[in-house]
Amino acid sequence: MQQKIGHVTLLVNNFDEAIEFYTEKAGFVLLTDNHFGNGMRWVTDAQTAIVFVVADTEAKQDRVGTQAANHVFLVVQTDDFYRDYEQMKANGVHFLSEPKEVPWGIEAVFEDLYGNRLDLVQHNGF
Repeated sequence: MQQKIGHVTLLVNNFDEAIEFYTEKAGFVLLTDNHFGNGMRWVTDAQTAIVFVVADTEAKQDRVGTQAANHVFLVVQTDDFYRDYEQMKANGVHFLSEPKEVPWGIEAVFEDLYGNRLDLVQHNGF
């Protein structure tokens, strides 16, 4: 049996503002945006299919932006770190660290519009 993670869910306050940040600022690709009525939508973004889920309860709302307790929540892999880093900075993405060389490549941590931390990484082929 072959298994893999099919989707990762991300709590958001609003579908449209999340779509705007991830596509227009972070440079991800909107894969699907299906409307099912009554405010229900299936929205996926990026190559690994991040599913945006509106935080519709107080417990979920409390976790928007802190799904990993201020640790990196997702790692975004790129084939050209500095191209994407410069483009994201120009688009207004807030980086918490400067690019640094690490044993596995180049990385810098950035925040999404809610404060979730993501790591932009170009692997060195290990």
